[in-house]
Amino acid sequence: MCAVNAGKWGWMQEELDRLQREHLSRQLVATKLNPEGFLERQGQRMLNLASNDYLGLASESADRSEPSNMNSLSGAGASRLVTGNDPIYEQFEQEFAAFKGTERCLLFSSGYMANMGIIPALVGRHDCVFSDRLNHASIVDGILLSRAEHVRYRHRDLNQLESQLKKAPKESRKLIVTDTIFSMDGTLAPLHDLVTLKDRYGAMLMVDEAHSGGIYGSEGQGLVHAMGLQDHVEVQMGTFSKAYGGCGAYVAGDAILIQFLLNRARTFIYNTALPPMVIYAVRANWLRARQESWRRKALLARTQQFRTALQAAGFDTGASESQIIPLMIGDNAQAIAYSEALQSKGIAAVAIRPPTVPQGTSRIRFTLMATHKEQDLDWAAHCMIELGQQMELI
Repeated sequence: MCAVNAGKWGWMQEELDRLQREHLSRQLVATKLNPEGFLERQGQRMLNLASNDYLGLASESADRSEPSNMNSLSGAGASRLVTGNDPIYEQFEQEFAAFKGTERCLLFSSGYMANMGIIPALVGRHDCVFSDRLNHASIVDGILLSRAEHVRYRHRDLNQLESQLKKAPKESRKLIVTDTIFSMDGTLAPLHDLVTLKDRYGAMLMVDEAHSGGIYGSEGQGLVHAMGLQDHVEVQMGTFSKAYGGCGAYVAGDAILIQFLLNRARTFIYNTALPPMVIYAVRANWLRARQESWRRKALLARTQQFRTALQAAGFDTGASESQIIPLMIGDNAQAIAYSEALQSKGIAAVAIRPPTVPQGTSRIRFTLMATHKEQDLDWAAHCMIELGQQMELI
């Protein structure tokens, strides 16, 4: 650190030193996606078991059918409420609303921006938001920004949630928010029971389909649709950055909800729109995901195969029941050491540590892709088991 700034930024250095001592420091590593479930990092080709590209669309080139003059589409130029509302937005929103079985849909620039805009628009200082303890950080931050009372319930603990709903002031607006698939544990939300509770206590239900969109449902509509609950969930939100291999997010619901958010969601109103070229690309991937059902089938089959192999060897994969498979380790240093050992073998596996997960639950989070080959996953499982035995993790 420059001597001039040593005193000015000393408090930052102390915090960075602490993170380093506790094995919580993070660094960026340049990464290039390759086809068939691989990537390249620091000149090494690795099997990609750490991506959200569940259907393999982000790493594949596609005919996206954009207009020929791409220069005019490289930026939106403004917020959509000013001059940034290119016709492709409304076209895609109408198509996607029909796909989700809702009256309308509204696109956001990212899932984080969607949750940060939707939640504060729906509730305020005198209201209550009930949130699963394992919900994504964007949900937590959206609740904090809303200034509503943040009532957290234990992961999928419906008894505690009902007790909390009973205690909520009757005059307050009540919102239950949940991920459909929890990103660090791979567990599914008990949506049927949540619908029952929100109806019983007059609450709204908002679901985040980030990790289930494109995968569950007859054409990938999401877990809500797969469970036949599309008419019983007030706010359906999700992203295009995972299974759909692009970026951006959506909220789908009744026409009045969308019109309200268009007027009250600050991260929509004051945010420059995504470039139209991005929407063309997202739409192309969405169409492919709908049509190529083999991707969903392959992903779920590969996941079951891989998880079964790890469990049979004695690894703790928690309560995973999706394409997200955590390998529970606990200690930060051990998680980093195992991650580095796997990467040295050619397996991209990232250690997930606090504050992303609770203290004492550090893990390697494996996320599978439809384009992984069975023989590659068998090889990876063999390496993982061998290293796990050597490091006394199993």
